[in-house]
Amino acid sequence: QLLLFRLTAKRLSSTSHSSVDSKEMKKFQLLAHKWWDEEGEYSALHSMNDIRVPFIRDTLLSMSSNYHLGNPLSGVKILDIGCGGGLLSEPLGRLGASVTGIDPLEDNIRTADQHKSFDPVLAKRIQYKSSSLEEIVEESMETFDVIVASEVVEHVADLETFIKCCSQVLKVREFLPSLLGVFVLCSLFITTINKTQLSYVLGIVVAEKIIGIVPEGTHEWEKFVPPEELERLLESNGFLVKTVNGMLYNPLSGSWSWMESTSLNYAVHAVKSGARGQPSPTDALSEAEREQPSATAGTAL
Repeated sequence: QLLLFRLTAKRLSSTSHSSVDSKEMKKFQLLAHKWWDEEGEYSALHSMNDIRVPFIRDTLLSMSSNYHLGNPLSGVKILDIGCGGGLLSEPLGRLGASVTGIDPLEDNIRTADQHKSFDPVLAKRIQYKSSSLEEIVEESMETFDVIVASEVVEHVADLETFIKCCSQVLKVREFLPSLLGVFVLCSLFITTINKTQLSYVLGIVVAEKIIGIVPEGTHEWEKFVPPEELERLLESNGFLVKTVNGMLYNPLSGSWSWMESTSLNYAVHAVKSGARGQPSPTDALSEAEREQPSATAGTAL
């Protein structure tokens, strides 16, 4: 999270370009040792787990009629793009998922590896790689049931390529009736920031420059992504957007909540379309997933 990824256009020849900004990489490298300081620069990401983890868990469980109590995501392979120090990878691993966390910064991966080593269970369920998403695509050695990209897309130079790569590393599953007790996955979860005047004022001026809950220079408003643009890119690359929920951060309480408006932060769940001629796996989604919770006032991150 809060990272810039090295993504390139789909390889049509042996040449490629990198979209990693070396200045941004150095900026995040300075904070690589602070990921697990719950009162530090990443405190808002720690508290974001209170809503983003249940959002991922409950959405996936709504697509299955059979799961293990205590380990509800057992058997699910998740790719956590921009895992940083593992703030999201670890709670997903505790839910039973098999998680691969990738990040282009080696210092972040070292921090994540060190932290998971304190828990033998997590050490078995999570693996971290100092890698870009493009490199995972090029390896073509494995695909995933679920992709999570939380607080990432606003740092990506080539968003369309990013979405294409996400599609390439997601498994293709035929539709299976829920009565068989199987997960119908192929899911992509994204949290990011809308590109509005309000997000500039609250997300950059207030959050970074005035109250300092985010390190100054973390975000560039020009890279914020409107949900309409993100939905268009997803749908043009074989995804069906199922949920778009507004998110709000309250700096006074240090907590996140859901809201109907997407003018600040928002979360997206999209599902990769089924094989041609087959029903879409999204047919198995429940109506509950489409409900949008409410929230109180706050600011953007």
